[in-house]
Amino acid sequence: MERMTDFAPLFGAGGLVMAFFIYLYILSLPDGNERMRDIAGQIHQGAMVYLKRQNSILVFFLAAIAILLWVFLGLPTAIAYVFGGISSMLAGFFGMEGATKANVRCAEAASRYKPAVVRALSAAFLGGTIMGLSVASLGLIGVGTMFLFYGEPATASVINGYAMGASSIALFARVGGGIYTKTADVGADLVGKVEAGIPEDDPRNPGVIADNVGDNVGDVAGLGADIFESYVGAVVASIALGATAASGGALSALGSAAALMSYPIVLIMAGLISSILGIGAMHFL
Repeated sequence: MERMTDFAPLFGAGGLVMAFFIYLYILSLPDGNERMRDIAGQIHQGAMVYLKRQNSILVFFLAAIAILLWVFLGLPTAIAYVFGGISSMLAGFFGMEGATKANVRCAEAASRYKPAVVRALSAAFLGGTIMGLSVASLGLIGVGTMFLFYGEPATASVINGYAMGASSIALFARVGGGIYTKTADVGADLVGKVEAGIPEDDPRNPGVIADNVGDNVGDVAGLGADIFESYVGAVVASIALGATAASGGALSALGSAAALMSYPIVLIMAGLISSILGIGAMHFL
């Protein structure tokens, strides 16, 4: 089982390739009339501007913490920390691309096809699939790569830096996305319903675009980074338990340190395969 972890980055790369092909399939779906495309384009542009602005600031935070980790814990831990942060940023970016492209296509499917549930559900499901596969695949690439170099009990502590990097981005992405979406929501309500006396989601209210951008940055990028942090943190914590299993203890009775450290990675490799099979079953059956 220990040698199977050598293929973890390849499994992760395969998951990203599948996510890319799903993204291309989503782009091939009908995206509505000109008005729908215009609104969807504004929401997509707003969400990407938010991500760019947020990540441009977080880069300085990552650099500062990485320098401190380099000084106190060594260069490998600092590199692992930056690697984890960048992986979390990429997961949010990929998920946002998929969601903002799938939203309008889901709406178009709901209005074009009757009954709409099959086509609309398929577009929505595949849009969310991009985030799910990105989280699982990037986590597998990151943890698997770190395990290739530091997958020994004496050096396993370096892998903790990867989880810390993912946690750092999740902290700001979750809070920042939540603040943005709630601020935009309240602003749209105040301007629309209170001042102008029009419905909450009325297209005449320019705050509606900001509100929809907020829904994406909070529920896609923010939650995606949070899921990535939880996913990576659970795997790295399991590796740490295996690395520190004392001889003669309850954990050591389950297997060698190498086997215990390898088990969580092999488990998420199997989980990725199961997820891909489930996606195929959901879409084609």
